[in-house]
Amino acid sequence: MSTNIADVGDANFTTEVLRSQQPVLVDFWAEWCGPCRTLGPVVEEIADEYRDVTRVLKLNVDQNPSAVERYRVQAIPTLILFQNGEEKERLVGAARKAVIARAIDAHINHDTH
Repeated sequence: MSTNIADVGDANFTTEVLRSQQPVLVDFWAEWCGPCRTLGPVVEEIADEYRDVTRVLKLNVDQNPSAVERYRVQAIPTLILFQNGEEKERLVGAARKAVIARAIDAHINHDTH
């Protein structure tokens, strides 16, 4: 896994995601989910390329039911971009890198893309 991706869970979601000073992309996933495994390397590339402007975190849906319920995650993989404690974008399914990048770019200003 990329060194730019950490795990987040129910216990630290508020601190790590909702109170973050920078946008946070949360990857809701599970080990048994084939599309999640397919999306993994793409999320790692996004984490590396956007490391200066966006945090990328992974949340295992099987281990963190509160966040799953709170954000009504009904299918995985689901990527949710949070900014200033609010959900700004949601992508469901194994999205292409360009689609994820556009979703992030729509909410942040930076010079790398």
